Amino acid sequence: MSTPLYLGLDSSTQSLKAVAIDDRLGVVAEFAVNYDADLPEFKTTGGVHRGADGLTVTSPPLLWVAALDLLFARMKEARFPFARVVAVSGSGQQHGSVFFRQGARTTLAGLKATAPLRDQLKDAFAIGASPVWMDSSTTRQCLALETALGCPQAVADLTGSRAYERFTGNQIAKLAKAEPAGYEATERITLVSSFVASLLIGDYAPIDVSDGSGMNLLDIRRKAWAPRALAATAPGLDARLGAPTASHATIGRIHPYYVGRYGFATTCQVVAFSGDNPCSLAGLRLQEPGDVAISLGTSDTMFGALREPRPSASEGHIFASPVDPDGYMAMIVYKNGSLTREAIRDAVAEGSWSRFEALLAKGVPGNGGSIGFYYKEPEITPPVLKTGTHRFGPDGRPCTAFAPEAEVRAVVEGQFLSMRLHSGNVGLKPVQILATGGASANRSILQVMSNVFGVPVFTATQPNSAALGAAYRALHGWTCAAQGRFVPFAEVMKAAPPFTRAAMPDTKANAVYTAMLPVYAKLEKSIG
Repeated sequence: MSTPLYLGLDSSTQSLKAVAIDDRLGVVAEFAVNYDADLPEFKTTGGVHRGADGLTVTSPPLLWVAALDLLFARMKEARFPFARVVAVSGSGQQHGSVFFRQGARTTLAGLKATAPLRDQLKDAFAIGASPVWMDSSTTRQCLALETALGCPQAVADLTGSRAYERFTGNQIAKLAKAEPAGYEATERITLVSSFVASLLIGDYAPIDVSDGSGMNLLDIRRKAWAPRALAATAPGLDARLGAPTASHATIGRIHPYYVGRYGFATTCQVVAFSGDNPCSLAGLRLQEPGDVAISLGTSDTMFGALREPRPSASEGHIFASPVDPDGYMAMIVYKNGSLTREAIRDAVAEGSWSRFEALLAKGVPGNGGSIGFYYKEPEITPPVLKTGTHRFGPDGRPCTAFAPEAEVRAVVEGQFLSMRLHSGNVGLKPVQILATGGASANRSILQVMSNVFGVPVFTATQPNSAALGAAYRALHGWTCAAQGRFVPFAEVMKAAPPFTRAAMPDTKANAVYTAMLPVYAKLEKSIG
């Protein structure tokens, strides 16, 4: 008998990817479609259309429809064994939304394998431009939600985050006012994740509670829509959203369209799709409180598993966990990540990472008390709108310059001290850290990370963590359905290969950073 396969899809901002795994968690195939290059007729740049106001950013939902057919066609041409896929799940860029027109449910149910999806669904949308996470045009709606619910902290306590411009509820509020005819004609609103799932089952797929946590509409403790948030957003919203579902739930079988056109088995199950950040948590196997990942990329992101939510109006997000129905995940995002480190590398290390590492090694933990704050871009955590560099000497007084070795150490230490400070405020207390992203190849940086947090640091090399996490979740959901009970995610992940240990903490260095933390926090407040 052929080995069963589990398929994960990731509908991201710029591409649609597929990762297939076997029952031993080994990756057996990977495929991708790039929106700009492979579907140029949609005229996207970076997968999106930018409005003239500089704030509005959208994507055409028909682009995502066409990408799904193109991806599966490429897989079929490569003789991918669709018939062996027993379950499929997926990841979607968080905060994007799709507005299905009245009657679209009948269209989905009646898909015919003889015609492409895009031809059959071209008239299925009440609003033809889907807002995505890059959109920041809803400040007015955010303020209205915070006023309706009491204050930013009240919104965070209820929904897991203060009102954010990109969050789906605020986008819906804007469109309900700006395009009332389109909203009135809307039968169902989906996220990108549940939209792709809807295409696969030929029906409206429910929003899972983890991706639904990024909408400012879900009561994160009850795992249900929050009536007060719905009422403050748009009329008739409850019916347009449908009931949310558990992230591990099987939501249906694959539609006959995919059986006839690509060769899927009629028994292939579809497990609820989720957001890209929740799926990355699954892909990196962060399942117990204390399991934390730090992604060192263009922006730095820190996220991990939580037992109890501690929402904050000034930092981070709390989502329902995608792998534990009783758990949560916290996420903190920094705009000033690798680009800031690279700017210091270019300024004092001759553009060389090896020189940067040498300067980092030349300094001492704590940098002799010198602390720096580097904002090339307006910062999200903490909220800092004005860009610039702020340096403080050991006496706590501002200074204009550091020696090269102090500059390098200040930018690295400052970023990790900020993560330790703000992650602690939302309840993340790392027991171990998994480092990913481009800068995770720099062992000197990872050693500072380990010393600041006082925990071991490991590395992961899997580049498509969201798609892999979707494949893991397909296996997890299939296992839960097969056993008729919730099976712990860790139990399903037993066969996964171990991560590589990259750094162990120096206890003396960690004590230095622990003593620095309140000083750092005070200085940060002084420039906020």
